[in-house]
Amino acid sequence: MRAERRTPPCGPGTRSAEKPTAEIILASASPRRAALLAQIGFPFRVHPSALNEAGGPVHLGDKAPEALACRLARAKAEEVAARVGRGLVIGADTSVVCDGIAYGKPRDAEEAQAVLLRLAGRTHQVITGVAVVEAETGRAEVAVAVTQVRMRAFDAAEAAAYVATGEPLDKAGAYAIQGCGALLVEGIEGDYSNVVGLPLIMLATLLRRFGLDVWDPARAQL
Repeated sequence: MRAERRTPPCGPGTRSAEKPTAEIILASASPRRAALLAQIGFPFRVHPSALNEAGGPVHLGDKAPEALACRLARAKAEEVAARVGRGLVIGADTSVVCDGIAYGKPRDAEEAQAVLLRLAGRTHQVITGVAVVEAETGRAEVAVAVTQVRMRAFDAAEAAAYVATGEPLDKAGAYAIQGCGALLVEGIEGDYSNVVGLPLIMLATLLRRFGLDVWDPARAQL
């Protein structure tokens, strides 16, 4: 699937005689990540990673969740880069961390409800590792974003009602802040787009290291 080519919010421009801009490839099947990437105007295509993602909670022990997110994001980007052979490949991995446990996508409705009740009335971290890999050279730029999210208190009946909508079942931490899950969130500290699944400020920083600037009017003509 190729995203619609878009004009950046700063307006159209005339393409200069610069070297061709590398194709951007999103190594994720997430429609939320695709929507966020489209939001900042870069043309891209989607080529999901074939790496299996184990669902369910992971007890981190002495493992740093930030390092784990970066490792998984890079692995996804490198796996796709090896298959496509050219372009800049973006990989991302998001988890919700509370009390030393990382929550990915719930395996079923029962687990989704249990996760929500563990998060209710508390503050947790949403951690997203992002990797940009240049397929031709293997060069990788990797970073991690952390956002604090405070959930309001709610009971099992309300958690069950939310799970019944089906929304939590394919979301890390069993909620979607951009959907009905917003009704459970009291506040956040940090990047909102990180909670959705792709921290845009950090991604733009990584892309600049490869010579791609979100404010460059020339890319409107790509």
